[in-house]
Amino acid sequence: MSGKRALYKETSLGGRLTPFKGIWPTVAEDAYIFHGAQVVGDVEIGAGTSVWHNCVLRGDVNSIRIGERSNIQDGTVIHVSTKTFPTFIGSDVLVAHMAMLHGCTLEDNAFVGMGAIVMDNSIVRTDGMLAAGAMLTPNKVVGAGELWAGRPAKFMRNVTDVELSKNRSMAEHYRRLADQHKLDSLGLPAAVPYP
Repeated sequence: MSGKRALYKETSLGGRLTPFKGIWPTVAEDAYIFHGAQVVGDVEIGAGTSVWHNCVLRGDVNSIRIGERSNIQDGTVIHVSTKTFPTFIGSDVLVAHMAMLHGCTLEDNAFVGMGAIVMDNSIVRTDGMLAAGAMLTPNKVVGAGELWAGRPAKFMRNVTDVELSKNRSMAEHYRRLADQHKLDSLGLPAAVPYP
């Protein structure tokens, strides 16, 4: 095997970065790519963003861009549409467990619930909320501050002030939780354990 390039690189937290057609993922130094996560090809991940266990981010036939302090929770799959729709995820975005994102856009502070699906050329605007289990069909737009639910997803109501405040606090919660996991993986104690 000498002389051959490595097929992948492991992150300090056990995630795996793999190139596609010579393009490696670009990950900010302080991002968290946890054990079991697979990040492939043309993917950029911003500062403080966490990609949790067993997520798959595959930027092979288009690109994936994720801003700062967003969190992609366990088991989520992110892909793209061939030569038509990349996937763009802004900053401070919450993507809950087992979501499926495909060739779509999530603006800053958007929220996608557990098991939800966001399909090609769909958008969740700033502070928009897609409920758990919902399916946002192609070309649909969850407006700023709107809550959509169902399969197919439809507008239900506006997000309440309480929901908005909670959603906005969760990005920092997940950043701190990721810090705790990182310390644990290194066998280091936290000055103040979290949570």
